[in-house]
Amino acid sequence: MCGITGWVSFHRDLSAEHPVLDAMTETMACRGPDAAGTWLQPHAAFGHRRLAVIDIKGGVQPMMISTAAGPVGLTYSGEAYNFTELREELRGRGHGFRTHSDTEVVLRGYLEWGEELVDKLMGMYAFAVWDGRAKRLILVRDRLGIKPLYYYPTADGVLFGSEPKAILVNSLARRAVDANGLRELLFWGKTPGHAVWSGMREVRPGAMVIVDRAGLREHTYWRLTALEHTDDLPTTVTRVRDLLEDIVRRQLVADVPRCVLLSGGLDSSTMTAIAAAQLREQGEQVRTFSVDFVGQTGNFTPDSLRVAHDTPFAHDVVQHVGSVHQDIVLEVATLADPEVRRATVTARDLPVALGDMDNSLYLLFKAIREHSTVALSGESADELFGGYQWFHDPRVQQAEIFPWLAGAMDTPVLPGHAPLSMLNPELASTLDVSGYIHDRYADAVAEAPVLVAEDEHETRMRRICFLHLTHFVPVLLDRKDRMSMAVGLEVRVPYCDHRLVEYVFNAPWSMKTFDGREKSLLRAATADLLPRSVIERTKNGYPSTNDPKYLTALQYQVEDRLADATSPLTNLISRQWLEEAARLDPLQIPLYIRNGLELALDLATWLDIHRPQLHLT
Repeated sequence: MCGITGWVSFHRDLSAEHPVLDAMTETMACRGPDAAGTWLQPHAAFGHRRLAVIDIKGGVQPMMISTAAGPVGLTYSGEAYNFTELREELRGRGHGFRTHSDTEVVLRGYLEWGEELVDKLMGMYAFAVWDGRAKRLILVRDRLGIKPLYYYPTADGVLFGSEPKAILVNSLARRAVDANGLRELLFWGKTPGHAVWSGMREVRPGAMVIVDRAGLREHTYWRLTALEHTDDLPTTVTRVRDLLEDIVRRQLVADVPRCVLLSGGLDSSTMTAIAAAQLREQGEQVRTFSVDFVGQTGNFTPDSLRVAHDTPFAHDVVQHVGSVHQDIVLEVATLADPEVRRATVTARDLPVALGDMDNSLYLLFKAIREHSTVALSGESADELFGGYQWFHDPRVQQAEIFPWLAGAMDTPVLPGHAPLSMLNPELASTLDVSGYIHDRYADAVAEAPVLVAEDEHETRMRRICFLHLTHFVPVLLDRKDRMSMAVGLEVRVPYCDHRLVEYVFNAPWSMKTFDGREKSLLRAATADLLPRSVIERTKNGYPSTNDPKYLTALQYQVEDRLADATSPLTNLISRQWLEEAARLDPLQIPLYIRNGLELALDLATWLDIHRPQLHLT
C-alpha cells in the first residue's frame, strides 16, 4: 500500500521539475512511511511513497523498464492478490523478474498485455503507467474503488494523485470549490467520478483514464451486470464459503505482521474465524483488535443504529477462535481533541461529519500500527449481503430515494444525517441539496442493470443493492482508506473481492433472505465457524460514544468558533442554529443535532486547513 502522484505535460520539459514533484510526493508521506522515490522524463514525472508489505527490499518505486522504443514506468498502490499466478504465466511467456514484488508483475503484465492487463488483475489497486513508446499515460483503478485515484486535467496534460492534497500542492491546480462541489460534499453518498474540488475528477471504480496528445478519455473495463443465477440454495451457500476461504487466504499474504479488525459482528467475526483457521495451519495465531470507550461497558445506551455493546461479542469470538486480542479503549478527552479532528479532516481532505466515529477509527488504526502493518476488515458485507435494517423495510423498498436516506424522506439531511436547516438560509436556497440528491438518484437508477426475467420486487431489490455498492460502499471505502493510510496501515477488505461481489449481487433477494433474516447467505455459509451469540446477533452500526461529556466538548468548541469573528464558517452554517445547538442540555441533544455539531466543526477545520476559494453562485 502506498501513495502515488504524477504530472504529465506535452508542452513542457518536466525533467527539471524535481521541487514540484517532491512537494507533491511529500504530501503523502503518511501513506508510505518506508521509502520515497521519483522518476522524471521530459513529458512525464512520477512520485511514490512506499509502505513496504511484499518484497520489502525489492519493490522500490517508481519502477521502470527500458525498451527499444522508449521507457515504460509504473507508480503503483495496492495489492494484486493473484500476482504469483500472473508471474508464472509471464515467465512462461519469456519474462524474467528482478524482484519478488507484485509491482513488477503489474509492470511486466502491462508490457505483455497492454490495457487488457486489468482483466487479469484480482485485488485492490490504483496505478499509473507512462508508456514512453506511445507517449501516453494510463491511470487505472480497481473494480470496486478500494484504492483512491484523482486527476486534474491541465491545458497540456494532467496531474494525478492518490489524494487531492497531492494535486492541490501544484500551482496549476486551483484550491477552489464551486456550488456543485459543495452540493456533492453535502450529499450523504458518493457520485462516481466526482471529487468536490473544482476541475478535479476521481477515476471511477472499474475504469481507466488514458491521456495522450489527442486529449483525455475514460474507459470502463468493469461494471456490475445482471446475470441469471442458476445455482440452488445449498450450492450458493457452499460457493460463498469457498470464495471466502480463497479470498482470505490470498489476502493474508504479506511479509509484515497481520491482524484482523474485530467488532464482534457477523462480518468481522467471519474474517477472524477463517483467518484464525488458516494461520493455525501455518503454526501462527491470529491477532485481533477492537475499539471501545471508557465507561461504555457499564453505561451503554441503545440507539437507532446500535442495539448492543460490541465488546462482549468480540470477546466471545476471541475465546472461540483463540486469537491474541487487544481492546483499544479510548477516553472522551482524546476523542474530542481538536488536534485529532484536524488529523482526520486532513486525512480526508474534506469535512465528512462523522466526528467521533472518524476520530476513533483513526486512533484505533494508530494503535494497531504499533503492532501490525496489514489488517483485514469486514467492510462492505452489509451492502453486499443486505445487512442494514432499511433493506427490509417495505417503505424504504418503495421509496424513490437513496435507501440510506429514506428514513429521513420528510426531512432532507446532510452528511451524518445532520439537518438541512442548519445551513445558512441563503446558501441552502442556492444549493438546493434536496434537488441535487434527487438528480443523483435518477442518474444512479439509470445505470442500474436489469434482468428481464425478474419480477418487480426482485428488480427493485437488485436496484437497492446496486445503489449501495456503487454510491454507499465508496463512502465507507474512502473512510477506511484515509483513516488507515494516515497512520501507514494497510487495510484489506475481503468482501470487496470482485468475484464475491459479482456472485452475491446476482443471487436473488429471496435467497439472500431465505431464513427471514438479514445476511442469510453469509450466516449460513459461516454458521459452523462462530459462537452462537454472534450467529444470532442483529446488525450493529459502527460504535460511537454516548458519554454526555463528549457532547459538552463539542458545544464548547462550537462556541469558540462563533467567538472568532474572522471565521468563514457562518457563511455556510446558520449562526442562529449554532448558538441554539450550543445551549442545549447535552443529555437532551438528539442525534441529528449532534451530527450537525460534528459537521460544523469539520467544516471549520477544513476551512482552516485548505482555505479554499468558495464559488457558490
